[in-house]
Amino acid sequence: MRRSKYGNIKTVVDGRIFASKREAARYQELRLLLRAGKIHDLQCHPAFACVVNERRVCTYIADFQYYDVEKGETVTEDVKSGPTKTAVYRLKKKLVAAILGVGIVEVS
Repeated sequence: MRRSKYGNIKTVVDGRIFASKREAARYQELRLLLRAGKIHDLQCHPAFACVVNERRVCTYIADFQYYDVEKGETVTEDVKSGPTKTAVYRLKKKLVAAILGVGIVEVS
């Protein structure tokens, strides 16, 4: 597949398309944790609508969301492969936290 603007290569695992090799590798790690019973309810690319005054401002699409059994909480992850934190990403991360109360864990 063709490289993107940031140098990542789209990768397919289990019929799912991931934006980078690192994201696909993280998916495989999470699948192992799922089988081991350490996490459950694994979702790939969950979408979060940011609505202000009844108007949708944007939609943030995370890489993964799952329930961590040890922590007893839902974790929302975004895989970062290097210095690719764009201004749009940083703004959406803040909006999701402020509007929906969802913290994004960055995994490298």
